[in-house]
Amino acid sequence: MEKINKLLKQFGELDKKKKTYLISAFVIVFILVWAFMSAAIITGNFNRSQVRDGNKQKVDAIGIIITETKNGNKYFEIYGENGSYSNGTSMATLNNVVGNFYKNGEVAMSFQSSKGSYDETAGVITLYDNTYIVLKDDTSLEADKLVWTGSDKDTVAEGNVRIRRGGDLVATAEKCIINAGYDKFKIAGKTETKLFSNK
Repeated sequence: MEKINKLLKQFGELDKKKKTYLISAFVIVFILVWAFMSAAIITGNFNRSQVRDGNKQKVDAIGIIITETKNGNKYFEIYGENGSYSNGTSMATLNNVVGNFYKNGEVAMSFQSSKGSYDETAGVITLYDNTYIVLKDDTSLEADKLVWTGSDKDTVAEGNVRIRRGGDLVATAEKCIINAGYDKFKIAGKTETKLFSNK
C-alpha cells in the first residue's frame, strides 16, 4: 500500500504533459491487452493443425464466409456452416453451403449445397451433393455438381439435372450450361423437356 501511495504522489507531481503521455500509454496498453484477450475468444472455434511442410497450415472453422469483390463489384459470396482452408493448396472446403453469384450489383443466381469447395488459385467454385440453384428469373435447377469458373464464363451443372421454370417448363438432362449473364441456359446430353401452357 505504501508503494501505491508513493506512485500516486509521484504521479501528482508530474506536469500536465507527462501525465497525458502516461495516461495515453496506459490506455494503449489496456486496449492491446483487451484486443489480445478478445481475439483468443473470437478464434476459439478455430482448430489449427500443421501440415507436413512447416510453411503450410490448415485451418478448420465453424461459419466460413468467402466473397470476391473487385473494383467495388461483388462477384460471389459463399457461406459454409463449417469447413477448412489449406494455405498449402489455397483450397477451402465447405459443408452445408449457401450463397449468391452477382451480376451488375444484383443477385443473379442463388444456391445451396451439401458440400462445396473454392480453389483460390484457379478462382473456381465447385458445389456437389444435393445442389439446388435458383436463377434471377425464378428458374430452379437441381444437380449433382455445379462448377463456376468466373463471372465472365459459363457455369456448368452436371449429373441428374432437373430444371423447372414456373409452371411452363420441366426438363431433365445430363448437363446444363448457364451463360455468364445468368439469364440463359442450354441443356445437353440425354435430355427430356416438357412444355406446358398457362392458358
